[in-house]
Amino acid sequence: MSQTPPGTAVSIDDQLAAGLLPERPARGHKGTFGKLLVIAGSLDYAGAALLVCAAAARAGAGLVTLAVPESLQPLFAAKVVEATTMALPEDDLEEVDPEPALAKILDHDHDALVIGPGLRAALATGDLVRGILSVPGDPDPAPAVVDAEALRSLAAEDGWWEGIRRSVVLTPHTGEFARLRAASGVEPGADGDLIDDDDARAAAAVDAARVWGHVVVLKGARTVIAAPDGAVARVDFENPALASGGTGDVLAGTIGSLLAQGLTPFDAARLGVHLHGTAGEAVRHRVGDAGLLASDLPLEIALARRRLAEIAERRRAGRRLGFGAHGGPGDGRGGGRPDEGPDVGTVGVDS
Repeated sequence: MSQTPPGTAVSIDDQLAAGLLPERPARGHKGTFGKLLVIAGSLDYAGAALLVCAAAARAGAGLVTLAVPESLQPLFAAKVVEATTMALPEDDLEEVDPEPALAKILDHDHDALVIGPGLRAALATGDLVRGILSVPGDPDPAPAVVDAEALRSLAAEDGWWEGIRRSVVLTPHTGEFARLRAASGVEPGADGDLIDDDDARAAAAVDAARVWGHVVVLKGARTVIAAPDGAVARVDFENPALASGGTGDVLAGTIGSLLAQGLTPFDAARLGVHLHGTAGEAVRHRVGDAGLLASDLPLEIALARRRLAEIAERRRAGRRLGFGAHGGPGDGRGGGRPDEGPDVGTVGVDS
């Protein structure tokens, strides 16, 4: 059995992705399938929070709660039909009061978080983000997806990763990635061409994941997913239709949903990116290279998941009949790398 050389990106296909699907017991209930807490949205970027919640539900989360500043709760409560809302204390209109807001978040029962999409840029936001990720007093904090304004808040501080105690999935586009790297002491341009050079993108993501100690999803055409142990994967989607506002919020919600359902950060990121890319291709098939709306994606994510579940069931049926008993690397059951530990743990995305 040959092994994939360390640092070599493994392409994620349907077979590999199907092997990452979390179990869906027939007698499960909404609590079985994970509780996701989303800290996202502001008056100017209400859509970001709504897209995260819709994607999370379509990707399979049993319960989704959206936490917003208390003055905005009536607005969001009228828009998120399936999700519940939680009011965060404010010290000014639409601006959270970090200390009591953090206490309320930490007291909430959840299996994973998404932090950042559409948050208001403010000092209080940065304080709240750092407080959530440092998790004071919690010995077993839930994992989190960190995106958008939360990434920008972190990048404002050198050595930002040193205070993070949660397992997190960082989901930067190339601009956000460059700012995070600059705060790590990497000179601008030192990573090479992070738009068109796939090898440079993979190398930079692997190095960043190693330094920061967390899973990195470097978004763009042929999105790269890197883990702290050097494992790296890539999807082969190149879809300009996905270069529109809000598609990154959908990806954050999808990965967060899979974290809440019990996948490790690396597995949740790989499966989430594949589902997101597959959904984008389905919409592109209908509308072409332009005109895709981020709100087109959540239902397609559910349909892509169903197709993967059918592949997984056919594989199980084959094993019951005596076929496919010996899987190798890349067969989807072991995640593609025989030396990859279980605990390590897009595609033209615009935001």
